[in-house]
Amino acid sequence: MQVFHSTAELSNLHASLHLALGVFDGVHVGHQEVIRLAVEGARAEGGQAGVVTFEPHPIRVLAPERAPRRILASIEHKAELLEDLGVDFLCVQEFTLDFAQREAREFIETLAGSAGMLKRVAVGEDWIFGKARGGNVQRLREWGEELGFTVDAAPPVMVQGERVSSTRIRQAVRDGNLAGAKEMLGRDYTVQGTVERGRQLARQLGYPTANVVAHNEQLPPDGVWELEVVIDGACFKAIGNLGRRPTVETEDARRLLEVHVFDFQGDLYDRVIEAKFLKFIRREQKFESVEELKAQIEADVASVRSL
Repeated sequence: MQVFHSTAELSNLHASLHLALGVFDGVHVGHQEVIRLAVEGARAEGGQAGVVTFEPHPIRVLAPERAPRRILASIEHKAELLEDLGVDFLCVQEFTLDFAQREAREFIETLAGSAGMLKRVAVGEDWIFGKARGGNVQRLREWGEELGFTVDAAPPVMVQGERVSSTRIRQAVRDGNLAGAKEMLGRDYTVQGTVERGRQLARQLGYPTANVVAHNEQLPPDGVWELEVVIDGACFKAIGNLGRRPTVETEDARRLLEVHVFDFQGDLYDRVIEAKFLKFIRREQKFESVEELKAQIEADVASVRSL
């Protein structure tokens, strides 16, 4: 997938453009409806379907005290999810205080001018944007008539009588309600992270692990989990411990996902892997000795292998 780093770069595309606009954290089922409008428009009328999103999340710039500490998908993860939905390119516009002061009309004029062949804009029906929240769907349609593009607005998607939102999904993941998160995401919840070098303590216990540092993505409750991990497109069964490893670390140790991948041979250092949390096995606990810890690890591995 092509990735652009500002709306100005869209001028490099010489095709009719059908754009979905939004933050799209997690690319949940509500976001998918907006994106579907752009993709189907491009397929029906010709051209390319793209997503214009913003990084960092606008609330981190405008009201950092209210911003979520974690997101549901990093930009890299989001790009993979969008590609699976048929999106041709992603445009990541840096969101700054200066950018937030742009009038809504100015942003749309710049977008239409940069794109040159802008044919469609797809948004959520309650999308508000621009300085002092001066832009909405009604004004977007008025400007579209002047500038030559159509506007499609998707209504909210409801699950269990409530509107699907990234906030609801983050809470479900925090609570360990991954079935609820899956229903709102339209997919299993996964986390991407980079493997870093550790002290290799698990290797000494006979179960080498990959220390996965999540890319600021929301994590479920601490404990031992049955996992499925994706490495270079291949899926492996795995077991993971999420937490601070109280038996071998101090109380101020950082939170980490340690993954033991079954039947895998190779070096994972500095590689990005994706972990799907399948089943919660037990809470993380502190053992009186390393021998007790090793015995519990053996029992946990046997339990997960039997699932």
